[in-house]
Amino acid sequence: MATIVSFHAHPDDESIHVGGTLAKLSAAGHRVVLVFATKGEHGEVADDFLADGEELWQRREQEVLQSAEILGVQRVEFLGYHDSGMIDTPENDLPDAFWQAPVDDAAERLARILREEDAVALTAYDSDGGYGHPDHIQVHRVGLRAAELAGTPRFFEATMNRDHLRRIIEEAVADGSIPQDEVPDVTEESSFGRPESVITTTVDVSEHIAAKRASMAVHASQISDNHFFLTLPDAAFARSFGQEWFIRHGVPEDHRDDDLLADLA
Repeated sequence: MATIVSFHAHPDDESIHVGGTLAKLSAAGHRVVLVFATKGEHGEVADDFLADGEELWQRREQEVLQSAEILGVQRVEFLGYHDSGMIDTPENDLPDAFWQAPVDDAAERLARILREEDAVALTAYDSDGGYGHPDHIQVHRVGLRAAELAGTPRFFEATMNRDHLRRIIEEAVADGSIPQDEVPDVTEESSFGRPESVITTTVDVSEHIAAKRASMAVHASQISDNHFFLTLPDAAFARSFGQEWFIRHGVPEDHRDDDLLADLA
């Protein structure tokens, strides 16, 4: 069996982006390791959600440990950087922000874990970080460099299938589920996800959709029980989240598979 390391910016990202894939790999007997650049110190949280004296990062750390248990993750590590906040906010410029970290320094922290685990695959994000968050963009840069430093043979960019999401949105607008004026920008010009034509790996996680949803739910500081993700009916949730998408480096443009370990000897 193999070890897969999945690298993320903040607790809850693992659930949304790759939760089903991690659960599927774990169920197949593989070792799954989660690494986070930050503890999500600058995430938004509802008033009075935290206990007196409790910091958001403390709650998010506990939430991700619960998520890891649900997904079958066997190790969780943090690289020690701080959340950089959304783009063009003052938090971007703080000296301990992940966005400010020298790529090689942060990559070596991650590479040490890759070497310890003798990982055969690393997942990070696409070069826009899915939607332009500075910490997500930095995850791409640091992850790619760490895979090079550690000699990790498979590097995957977790992304969103822009065309699939557009089809879902069009259906929702047609049946009145989403008002036209609330439609997100998933056009070719947006930085949201990637077009279907460049996605190499589509993982069917439908058998693990309950674990993915439960993993999201334990991140209650960021994904409340009335959040759009969690209020979707089961069928709609499965339609939206029943597949997860990746771009594998080092394969031909027309390469297509359905497993991060498809060619593992």
